[in-house]
Amino acid sequence: MGRPTMSELEVVPDREPNSNESELERDDGIEAPADGAADEQFAFDVNDFPGGARSAIEAVLMVVDEPITEISLASALELPVDDVRGHLTELEAEYAAQQRGFTLRSVAGGWRIYSRSDYAPVVEKFLLDGQQAKLTQASLETLAVIAYRQPISRSRVSAVRGVNVDGVVRTLLNRGLIEELGADGDGGAFLYGTTDYFLQRLGLGSIDELPALAPYLPEVDVLDEIAEQGRG
Repeated sequence: MGRPTMSELEVVPDREPNSNESELERDDGIEAPADGAADEQFAFDVNDFPGGARSAIEAVLMVVDEPITEISLASALELPVDDVRGHLTELEAEYAAQQRGFTLRSVAGGWRIYSRSDYAPVVEKFLLDGQQAKLTQASLETLAVIAYRQPISRSRVSAVRGVNVDGVVRTLLNRGLIEELGADGDGGAFLYGTTDYFLQRLGLGSIDELPALAPYLPEVDVLDEIAEQGRG
């Protein structure tokens, strides 16, 4: 059922409320629907739909713009959370077995459909045509420091990188990749950390899934050499 147009809405003129009017009528001047009317409008049994509960879950997943939790899906579809979790897991396995161009993934505490990473070159060429706006090296380095050291102040990030990062931090804030987490109890400086959007972009469920840094660090003798050069 579509949304009613303005001409279809019955406007109740302003008037003095009487004792028989509901609290809703007195608050906004719009006559409240009969008891149960709203519930009847949205009452359904997902098993009555073609494809049943799994197809209903797919329909919802197709319209969300951020990961949706199992509890939210269960509430919307009036299903037990365990049933929803089972359907999601089966859908994820089904898409993988069929080698579909998309996949269902659990990210940032919720579920969302993504294009499969195997087809990233095709998607990038079609959507971006080589014009993808990428973060600069400075932005990536700053983002990495915040991701691994959060919560961290701007001055501490600058100390780690050895350069002023004010402009880069503003860029990361505008991109929605980091956010303010409050103030440092000692100095009062703002502390920064990564957002759920950052996890979505990296396909991570939590910060704990960030790869270990040790394999990418220089060997001890290389670090010693760098230190000696710095003292020279």
